[in-house]
Formats: sequence, C-alpha cells, structure tokens
Amino acid sequence: MKNVTKLVAISLLASTLLLISYSCKKTIEQPASTETTTETTATPEVATPAPEPAKLTDPEIASIAVTANQIDVDYAEIALKKSTNKAVTDFAKTMAKDHKAVIDQAVALAKKLNVTPQDNSTTQSLLKGATDVKAKFETKSAADFDKAYVDNEVEYHKAVISVVENDLIPNATNPELKALLESALPLFKEHLAHAQMVQKSLK
Repeated sequence: MKNVTKLVAISLLASTLLLISYSCKKTIEQPASTETTTETTATPEVATPAPEPAKLTDPEIASIAVTANQIDVDYAEIALKKSTNKAVTDFAKTMAKDHKAVIDQAVALAKKLNVTPQDNSTTQSLLKGATDVKAKFETKSAADFDKAYVDNEVEYHKAVISVVENDLIPNATNPELKALLESALPLFKEHLAHAQMVQKSLK
C-alpha cells in the first residue's frame, strides 16, 4: 500500500546542508581611465542540522501495534463481505484470526505492565491511510475488489514488517514488549508470502 508507506508512515531523517556563497568581482572604470576593483566574499553559511524525530516510547509502540493489527482485521472483514473468491476469503479469514490474536496478546501485555497505549502521529497516519483504503474498497466489486484487496495486503504487510523491524523493535525498552514484537514478525512475513501467492493466482 503506497499510502501507508507513506505511513509508516514512521522514517528518521537528519540532513546537513552546506551553503556557500561567492561574490562576483566588479570592475568600475573612472573617467580618468582608473580601474577600481571591488571584491566581496560572503561568509559561508552552514544550515543547522534537522533534529532527529523523538524515539517512540513503549506506550506509543503499543498503540501502533494494536492499531496496525486492527486495521488489517477491518480490511479482512470487508473482504469477507465483498469477495466470493475462495482463495481471497480463506486468506481474509487467516488475517482476521491471526491479527486478532496479536491484538489480544498486546492488550494483555499492556494490562500486565500497567501501560496505556498512547496515541501518536504514527497511529494517526495509519488510521488516515486506512480510511482512504476503505473508501477505495467501497468503489470496487467482484474481481476488481479481490485484486485491490490483495494488492493492498501485499504492500501493507511490507510496510508493517519494515516498521516493526526498523522502528518498533529497536525502540522498545520493555523486554516483554520487545519479545512480543519479535515473535509477531515471522507471522507477518508468513502473511506477506501468503498474500503474494494469492496475488499471483489473481493475475
């Protein structure tokens, strides 16, 4: 899903720009054939490096994890209502079951650790992207919907895997939360492989 990839929308940027200005030499001829040369050199300016985005906290990571899984459950439920393709509905059933299980584990762990998932910009970006995708799904039917759903699942799982690997796991400080994310990663990769297999069958 390209929108989301915009999500995950979640990427750390730090850039240093070096701006150097040079003046031009001006020659002014005086009436008495006297040349006056004026040379001005601007002081090089160095842009202040952009600050790195703040690292995610465990409550924010919990929020992202629950939200990302719930979004895929929602997508699966739409597919189960709109699709008549067995390969697609079987895949959707697996997505609903597996992602609900991850949500249950995340919620149980949050309660155990007395951690309240905290809303954040990444969570909001995920939700906005999901709203756009659902609106697109509503305009599709039959084979067009099947293709749109499965194509989105491929891109969505690629994005989720990248975020979990590169952002959530490295930033998680609680060992149990980190372990939960690490245990979910192979499952998400299985989902991606399954989605790609269904995607090929629809071509």
